[in-house]
Amino acid sequence: MKKSYHTITTKGPTNARRLAEFFSRNGQGLLPMVDLIEQSRLAVDELIDVAGRATIETVLQLSAEQLAGPRTPGQRRPQLLWHGRQAGRVCLRERKLGVSKPRLRKKGGGEVAIPAYEAMQENGLGERVLDVLMRGISTRQYSEVLPEMASTCGVSKSNVSREAAEAGEEALKELLERRFDDVDLLVIYIDGMMFGEHHVISAVGVDGAGNKHVLGIQPGATENAAAVEDLLQQLVARGVNPKAKRLFVIDGAKALRSAISKVFGPQHPVQRCRNHKIRNVVERLPEEQKDQVKAAMRASYKLEAKAGMARLRKLADWLEQEQPAAANSLREGLEECFTINRLGIPPSLHRCLATTNLIESPQSGVRMRTRRVCRWRDTAMVARWAAASFLATEKNFRRIMGWKDLWQLEAILGRRTMETAAVRQEVA
Repeated sequence: MKKSYHTITTKGPTNARRLAEFFSRNGQGLLPMVDLIEQSRLAVDELIDVAGRATIETVLQLSAEQLAGPRTPGQRRPQLLWHGRQAGRVCLRERKLGVSKPRLRKKGGGEVAIPAYEAMQENGLGERVLDVLMRGISTRQYSEVLPEMASTCGVSKSNVSREAAEAGEEALKELLERRFDDVDLLVIYIDGMMFGEHHVISAVGVDGAGNKHVLGIQPGATENAAAVEDLLQQLVARGVNPKAKRLFVIDGAKALRSAISKVFGPQHPVQRCRNHKIRNVVERLPEEQKDQVKAAMRASYKLEAKAGMARLRKLADWLEQEQPAAANSLREGLEECFTINRLGIPPSLHRCLATTNLIESPQSGVRMRTRRVCRWRDTAMVARWAAASFLATEKNFRRIMGWKDLWQLEAILGRRTMETAAVRQEVA
């Protein structure tokens, strides 16, 4: 026989409608509230709070009665004993609500958990708090965006910070334990960013289908060879095959190039970010020469490798007389600025492979999500926030521009023959 309380389904709107019908048929207990609202003495959110708390406490009472049976004052029970009530907390979507819950004890001593109360403790509050903070709300302002209800607890700045720190630790663990055994990475981008006085190196990879993956983070600057090497060693330990030839795109730091050769080997081609190179040269020039040199460099990058490098060497010779610092910066790493030209990579991929824009875009998402953090206490805090922000930003990743031509990059790198790559492209 179907029991009378079997009215709740797994569908939220259906539940809400059936509960509304139930309260309309059995609404005598709500009539005083209706009267208070009509007389403007009770706000709607207070009604929801009072009714919600009463409903939850009723559920807890029923759950306890299923274990111990109804209260029978003056009669002894063989197993479980009612032992009054105590204050408790149940987790809602983005806060905790104070309730009064019944207590049960075993006859020989020892608390007995209320099943419904235990179930209400597991709702992922930390993850929800972290998600809210990732949207740009500081811990000091968090309580202002929550309903201000009496007996609401667990929304203080310290509690929110603690919940966010715990969720951040989980995000960092998730990021640093990712495996890439089954991910065929063709391109790896490496770049650094700053959080206050702290440096963090990050790596983003692109697979053969054009999908982007956040690979990992490492405290330290891109000029720190040991930190870069640690990051790359972590990638190898988590399944990135160092023998599979791939393209690296970096910002130009010498420590990056050295670490790549040491961990992965010198056979991997490296493309220097052209935007970084243009910026480094132009910032050493007087204002009247900046636009001219910038235009000349961009035009040279569109030529074949040999012709483009010849043009830039002539430009460096011209700058040598009056701007030797700019000339030296232009000559430094010149060949690696033309790696994709020299390899014959199709122009449709140049926009994504010629610069570190692909990794700087998620970095801007990280900065947006951490912009309200006023004080970075230590490296651990930076790592938590960076990991959580990168994972939140990764949810919006799309395939790179020109991804349909990545089969040509695979063939150029020798990862697949032209015929096999073409078949793979047709299947995709």
